[in-house]
Parts: sequence; C-alpha cells; structure tokens
Amino acid sequence: MLAGLIFATEAAEDRAEALAATLPFGGMTLIEYQARLLIGCGAGHILIAVARVTPALLAAVNRITRRGVAVDIVRSAEEAAAKAHPLASIVVVADALVTTDQAMRAIAGAQPDTLMVTSDATTPAAVERVDADHVWAGLAALSPTRLKELAAMPREYDFQSTLLRVSVQGGAAVLPLPAGARRAGHGVERHVDTLASRSNAVLAALANGRTDWPDRFVFTPVSRLALPRLAAKGTPHWVVPAVAALLAIAALALIGWGRPGGGVVAGLAGIAALSTGSLLSWLRGEDRRAQAQERAIAALSGVLMLGVGMQASAAAWTATALVLALVTVAAATLVERAAARAAWWWGSPSAYPLLLAPFSLSGLTSVGLAVTAAYAMATLAAALEKLREKP
Repeated sequence: MLAGLIFATEAAEDRAEALAATLPFGGMTLIEYQARLLIGCGAGHILIAVARVTPALLAAVNRITRRGVAVDIVRSAEEAAAKAHPLASIVVVADALVTTDQAMRAIAGAQPDTLMVTSDATTPAAVERVDADHVWAGLAALSPTRLKELAAMPREYDFQSTLLRVSVQGGAAVLPLPAGARRAGHGVERHVDTLASRSNAVLAALANGRTDWPDRFVFTPVSRLALPRLAAKGTPHWVVPAVAALLAIAALALIGWGRPGGGVVAGLAGIAALSTGSLLSWLRGEDRRAQAQERAIAALSGVLMLGVGMQASAAAWTATALVLALVTVAAATLVERAAARAAWWWGSPSAYPLLLAPFSLSGLTSVGLAVTAAYAMATLAAALEKLREKP
C-alpha cells in the first residue's frame, strides 16, 4: 500500500504565527495540495509530522480527511513508526515543498528506498545535500524500516533531516527530478507572495498536461489564463459548469434560429469553460466532478454536431448534413470507447466543433460536416490500426 509523510513544522517567512504548510496555494492550502497529489497517486494513509498544531492546520487536516483518506498527526519518528503500516511504501514530502503531479507519480512508482535528487545546489528544488554530486529535491519513497531506525535514536534531532541521513546511510537509490517539474516551479517556498507565483506556475503546468491539438493551441491557453484567477478567488465548484450550461443553451438557441456559426462558437466557449472547470475540480480533489465535466465536453460536442447537422438538413431539405453529423459522432464515440489515443493529430471530442466552426461561420456548414466526418473516420482507422499492433 502507499502512504504519505508530509512535514509541516516550519513557520512562514513573513507570517511567523503561521506554518508554511498552511499558506494559501491554488485556492487551498499548500498541505492540502500536497495531500491531493498523494491521494491522486493512490495513497490511503497520510501522516503529518508537526512541531505545533495551529487552528489553520487542524482545519486543513479536516478538509483532507473529507477526501476519504486516513490522516494522522505525529510529532516524532516513534509516533510515525507506530502509525505507519509495516508493509507500506511511504512517500515523504519535505516541508513547504511545491511540486507537480509528474514528480509525485515518479517517486510514488519508485521502489523503497529512493530519493529524488537534483545536481544543481542553487535551485529552489535543492533541499539538502545528499553527497558530492546530488542534492535532495524534497521527495522520497521510503520503507517503514527507516522510521523504526530513526525512532531508536536519541530524540535530539531534526526529524526531516535525520530521516534523510538515515536513508542515505541505508543505501537509498537516487531518482533525478523530472525536467518538467523543475520548469513548473518544483521547490521549497515559505514566503506567501513567492508561493502565489509558484502556484500560478504549477497551475499552468497542470493545464499544459493535455496534449491533443485543440487543447494545446486553443483550450490550454484559455485555462492557463483563467485557472489561477479562479483558484485564487475560491470560485465555488458549481460556477464554471453553470456558465458552461448557459453557453450550451445559447449555442442550441442560435443553431435553432438558423445561426449555426454563432451556435458553434458559443458551444466552443462552453467547452473551454468545462475544460477549465475540470482542471479546477481536479486540483481541489473533486475527481468525480472533474470526470463529469470531461464527459460533458464529449456530450456537448456531440449535441453541437447533431444540432448543426439537423439545421443544415432542414434548410437544404436533404438528409446529407445530418448523416455526415451522425457519421462524425459515431466514429468519435468508437474512438473514445477504444481508448487508444496516441497521436497528437487524432480527433478528440473538442476537435470536431473546432474544425467545423470556420466552415459554419462562412456559410459552408455541409462542407464542414463532410470534413469533420472524414477526419473522424481517419482517426477511427488509425485507432483500429493502433489496437491491432497490441499483442
């Protein structure tokens, strides 16, 4: 099983009465964000090492427990060793560490005992030197044995630093810090203003995790702009989906009134809202809401295609446009069911209305539907070939 050990002992640099772990980060506290990453990797138990307990920390711990994970506050290695499952792999998170999902998944998948390291001692990711060539980057995968070894030592030590020393002496392996995590702002930060800028960098990296061409060139730039603002303002979870729903209604109304171009544009705005809302929900640990919004993107895309097809067929008194829309939706559905997406050029639910938009705005809706149908069929053919390659 996977467990986490988060250190929350140091005070904030500009707020001596507050712990650095409880500073705001991405619409929550830093420790909640760290816990969110651990839970996303499959952690079922989180230990929080503290020197003092503040009201803000207790409130953060209560919010973490609502995510369905067991949380224990510990003050020493003895307590941590007693609470940890003897067969668990423990992911250690340094005090006030800002990191990314990429780095957390890398260390969570490593074998105990492994330290994530960097060779640059001047970077904010450098927490403490390990040897002449490596500096600890604030993440480690350790076995409960290391906690037991530390618990047997005299108590006049720094918990985090001595645990690192014990791991090094035990022959822990090293894992390089992913370059993407370094670029996204991985490192220790205890100043509230600097932490806010780090928060924006991590949120931008979260948006950049989508690689389909519509996301890369259209929806990710929108999310990069909107996500930090929404997170900082503590926007309620229902606001973004509600905006998307209003845009979807407006899109269908415009299509029904014979303005397919405006309807597709409004629908694309709704898809952008759902895309950003999904990332915001994921950041807050609301996985079900995030998945629901991803499914809503596919549903809205399908409704847009069929609505435009029906309107164009009614206007031309022929079923051609509707048939093309049905072909697009059917092929796209099969590709999604195959779950074999690999190439960046493959069609995705958001790609088809995006491709249709310029044709609809130019009054060439039927031509646009023919192009999207051909694109969907090409994607389906590529997906089938990809599945055939699997043993």
